This record gives sequence, structure tokens and C-alpha cells, in this order.
Amino acid sequence: MVVEADGGSRGNPGPAGYGAVVRDAESGDVLAERSEGLGVTTNNVAEYSGLLAGLRAAGRLGASDVTVRMDSKLVVEQMSGRWKIKHAALQPLAAQARELADRFTTIRYEWIPRARNSHADRLANEAMDAQAGMPPGQAPGQAPGQASGKAERADTPAPARWSGATGTPTRLLLVRHGQTELSVERRYSGRGEVPLTEVGERQAKAVAGRVAGMVEAGTAVVSSPLGRARQTAAAIAEAVASPVEVADGLVETDFGAWERLTFAQAAARDPQLHGRWLADPSVPAPDGESFDAVHRRVRRVRDDLVARIGGGSAVVVSHVTPIKSLLRMGLDVGPSLLFRLHLDLASLSIVEFYPDGHASVRLVNDTSHLA
Repeated sequence: MVVEADGGSRGNPGPAGYGAVVRDAESGDVLAERSEGLGVTTNNVAEYSGLLAGLRAAGRLGASDVTVRMDSKLVVEQMSGRWKIKHAALQPLAAQARELADRFTTIRYEWIPRARNSHADRLANEAMDAQAGMPPGQAPGQAPGQASGKAERADTPAPARWSGATGTPTRLLLVRHGQTELSVERRYSGRGEVPLTEVGERQAKAVAGRVAGMVEAGTAVVSSPLGRARQTAAAIAEAVASPVEVADGLVETDFGAWERLTFAQAAARDPQLHGRWLADPSVPAPDGESFDAVHRRVRRVRDDLVARIGGGSAVVVSHVTPIKSLLRMGLDVGPSLLFRLHLDLASLSIVEFYPDGHASVRLVNDTSHLA
């Protein structure tokens, strides 16, 4: 794996923060991101803090061989053993970094130009922005879009700032279960039990590794009661060292008499009803459930999670319709989203709900971990 780390201080010493990114060494895919404001400290302390965060994240992902890339010549040379560590404030940080480094089979340190470390730099600047209560990249006296910190960049302002949202949001990482035989055949798969295929099991492990790099250990993992979701949730729960909670409201739509039929078969069986069902979310499937009913029960689960972990994070493992319902709440849009949004198997989406009623959808249908 590759760890990219950076840190900065606006004043040196001054308000500081760090950023760290863990990537797959072959594909370059981002496996984990870390960032945090550090209060008032120096550039060098922030740089070491970024290194520590990146090494911890790589360790949690099971890395054995690590390449660390940083634009701090000081940290790279000191950790490579070529420069002495004379500053007392850096000695304990370097000792912690060496302890973490010793857990890997191999580790090497590589200096890179700042331009090649833009991802970690962005995270560090965003951490400093958040610490100061400003939109990312906007220092006091700057207009929106002007860069701050060490690197010039053009950031998207924080959703909370532009929308007027207040408070700390509850972050839900939404994971669709892995592949089943019915999903391969594109059949309605609602309340019936169908296990993951071997491909689905691999997908569950892949998304578990991705999620583990984005949340803290012990983060709540909440699953639909159906086996395919619980299998996927179990892989994630193992990766984040947390038990699986079951929420009945996250179960997939009850497709009734259309269960295990293809779209064409259901339309041929009940042509008029099928057409009405697609046009009107209040119309239930025969002996089944309407999308409005799904939306109501998923909203109750959402409200319960926000009440219990307000300001924290949870991983929600479910099915197409419940996940689309949560994204629909985040976007505050109508039921047409159900038919215009595609969600892949084992995909990851992220939505944040603020205590004042605002929301922000941060990610939709990401499958980069399956590449």
C-alpha cells in the first residue's frame, strides 16, 4: 500500500491540521482518508501527525509492505535515518512512527513534490478550515474559492456553509449487499432468502475493507434482517470490530406475487397494475408493498439512528429501495429518483443528516473498491 501524508500550520506555530491517504499500490484506488485539526502547533508537528494517521490506517487495512510519500523533506529524511531529530517536540512523534513502522514487513520513505501530494494537502487544509469554522480553502479575509494553507487549490465549499445547516451531522455509509443468483438473473428479489454467491462474498470483503478505512473501530453496523444483507454486514462488522445490529425497517420491498420474476415477466402477468406501480408510489405490488410504505419505514430507521448516534457515523447495509429512500431523503426529492438512480451490488453511498433538518449527499454508487 501507499501512504500519502501532509500537514500544515497557518502561522507556524498557528492553527494546524493534517491529512493522510492510503492507496492500493497497483490500482491507485483510495482505500482510506484521515484528517484532523490539531489546534495551534507547528508545520513539522502537523506533518508527523499526518504520517502517524496514515500508518495507523494502513495497519488497520492489513498492509504488509508500505511506501510513504510526503513533500516534507524533514520527515522523510528523519524517518529514513539520514537526519537526526534534534527538536524535542518531534522526538516522541518520530518514536511513535517508528513503532508503527516496525509492524510492517517492509516500509520505505519517498519525498515527492507538493504538487504530487495534493490529495493529502487538500485534506489537511479542509481540516484546518473546519477547525476555524470556515468553508474549505477560505482563510479570514479571503473570498470563497481563494486558496489557503500550503497549496493553491479550488475547493467546493462545505455543504453546511452554503445551505445554512447547523450542528454536527450524522453520517450514514450506505452499502448494498453483494451478488446473489437472483441479482445475476435480474429478478425481483424482495423478502425471499437467497445467499450471496462466491462473487458476492468477495464483494462483501472488498466493501468491508473500503468502509474500514473510512470509519473508526466500533462504528455501528446496522443491517436488513435478510441473509444476503447480513452476510455483507458480517464482513464489515469484522473489519470495523463491531457487532451487527438488525433493523427490520431496512428490509427490501415486498414484491409479493412478483417475487423471483423478471421485469418482463411481472409486466406480462399484471400489465395494468405493473404500469400503475411504476407510476404511483402509493400502489402496492400484488400481495406486496408500495414504495411509499417502504419510504415510511426507512424514515423511521433513519430517525432512530440520528437520535441514537447524532453527530456520529453508522454503516447501513441494505437493498436497492431502502438505500434509494435514504438518498431521496438526503436530496429532498420525489419518488422519480427510485427509477432514475442505479445502485450496483456492493456499492457505497454516503449521506449526512444535520440536526436542523438539512442533509448532504456526499457519495453515490461508488464501486471503486471492486476494481
